[in-house]
Amino acid sequence: MRLRVLSTVVTAFILMSCPSALNAQHGRGYEMFVPISKYLSQGDAEKLSAWFADNLEITIFANSNDCSRNQACQVLKSFFKSYNPRSFEIAHKAGRTNMKYALGTLNAGGEHFMVTIFVGFQDSSYRIQHLKIERME
Repeated sequence: MRLRVLSTVVTAFILMSCPSALNAQHGRGYEMFVPISKYLSQGDAEKLSAWFADNLEITIFANSNDCSRNQACQVLKSFFKSYNPRSFEIAHKAGRTNMKYALGTLNAGGEHFMVTIFVGFQDSSYRIQHLKIERME
């Protein structure tokens, strides 16, 4: 599990340190994060799951699972039941043509969480391949 966390951090660092990724953060191609943000802020796991890849990694509080779309939806429903979302705001977006990510803050259940969303281009559209939710200290 620590290897996955390290891998995610290294991937994010590489993307952030890539000049083209930094220059692209205000460019086009990040439209998928608008509905994803909306569904996170509403706590709507069903609508959010439409953006999931067929199989994805979901990490909540350092518990990481490789899941099907339906399993990931159930995991998020359970999270949203325990932590009712009030808002979600993206703080940073970056990436390349076929892979993008966003970092944001989720206000839910009276707590704040850092959310990392990795999307990849799959079957002519972008799909969430990894969704990570961590408590902010």
